[in-house]
Order: sequence, then structure tokens, then C-alpha cells
Amino acid sequence: MRTVPVPSWWGVGLSLVLVAVALAVAVRAHLDNARDIGLAALRAAVQLVAVGALLKVLFQHTGLPGSLAWVVAMVVIAGRVAAGRGRGLPGATSTATFAIAVGVVATLGVLVGAGIISTKPFVVVPVGGMVVSGSMQSASMVLARLRDEMASSRRQVEARLALGMTGADAFAPHRRTALRTALNPAIDQTKVVGLISLPGAMTGLIIAGVSPLLAIRYQIVVMYMLLGAYAIAGVVAALVTQRRVFDDAERLLPLVASAPGRRRGRMGT
Repeated sequence: MRTVPVPSWWGVGLSLVLVAVALAVAVRAHLDNARDIGLAALRAAVQLVAVGALLKVLFQHTGLPGSLAWVVAMVVIAGRVAAGRGRGLPGATSTATFAIAVGVVATLGVLVGAGIISTKPFVVVPVGGMVVSGSMQSASMVLARLRDEMASSRRQVEARLALGMTGADAFAPHRRTALRTALNPAIDQTKVVGLISLPGAMTGLIIAGVSPLLAIRYQIVVMYMLLGAYAIAGVVAALVTQRRVFDDAERLLPLVASAPGRRRGRMGT
């Protein structure tokens, strides 16, 4: 395997010119987000340096237990982020976290258990990060769509309930809509992989000097893994949400709106 040169810190600093270009565009076009661009660039640099230092320690000293602990931490953070899209749904944070965790355990567990990927920390952490990210996106889109469906289609759901349908049957069309919305990006990405873009895992291996024919084997596993994670996390998020939006008498609960001072009000009624 050939040694691949990496950018020096001077080169990293020089790349700030590209951030300056983005800032100039924002200022010139009066987009009012130049401050956000600058803070995002600064935050990304600080976070990546901190994570790089932590990963160095983790790879050298903690082994598989430390890697799994890192993945668990990513799941918890991802659950909180995804829950923000479903604000107003009952138990959005726990639902998102549980859905992401199931997606990660089901996909990463199969790959590690079957010996398809190594249990080395430098493999488990980045692959786990990809699975967590995919599961988070799926759970986030499902929760967001279900929240919108509850707000806009409440009367339809209640009409089906009045006709004698169970909560699951009355909610089924909205659950299917949410799942289609969540899965479409993953399906589209899988369709065009290699044609429009070279995904991260494959690109990284090629840059590291691995033969493209070997890199594609890893990328195929990654794409199938992500597709599975999207599906599993989305289904779990939809099913858990469906159970939580109905009470014991199968009446549709109102959305809860967050307000200053943590006051709660009713939405969608």
C-alpha cells in the first residue's frame, strides 16, 4: 500500500480561503447568515480536532469496549438531534434514541458477528458512525413527517376511529407515508452509487492506496448496511410513535407544543 501525503496544518489553514469565499457570497447576496457560516466553520474545526485527539487515545488504549462506548455515545447524541424534528410527539427523544439503537445493533451487530468487518477500533468507530448517522436521518424524517401528518390529518384519523378502526389501522396510511419519505433518499443513493458519486468509504480506501476493485467490496457492504439501518430505524420509529400517540382507549392524543418556561399547550385540535 502506497503512502499517501496528507495536508499539513499550513494547508489546512490555507483552505480557510474557501470559507472566506462562502462568507463573501453570503455578505454580497445579503443572506444574513454570514455569522452562521463563520461559527459553523470554527465549530467544525474545534470539534474535529477534539474528536481526533480522543480517537487517538481510544484506538491506542481502549480496544473494542471503548469503541462500543463511543458508538453508544453517538447513539444518545443522535437520538436527541433526531427528536428535535419530532418536537410535539409524545416521548420523541426516547423514541428516536430507541429506533437508532435498534438500527445500529441490528446492522452493525450482524456485520461484526458474522466477521464481515473487523472488531478493531479503527473499523468499528467509523463504520458505527455511518450507521448511527443513517439511522438518525431515517428516524428524524419519520418523526418529522408523522408530526406533520398528525397536525394536518387529525380529522381523517379520528373519522376512521369513529368508523370502528383500530388505532393502528387508522394511522396506517400516515405511517406508510412517513416510511416512504424516510426511505426514498437511501433508495436513490443506492441506485446511483458509483455513477454520480464515489461514497466516503470507497473514496477513503482508494486514497489510502487500496485497489478500486477491493474498495468496491467494502462499499457494497456499507451501502447495504446503510439501507438496512434506514429501514430498521424508520420502521421502529414509526411503530413506537404509533403506539404513543393513542391512549389506552385508542383515542388520538394531541400534539404538545413547547413554549417558553416549558409550558405545554395543545396542537392539532
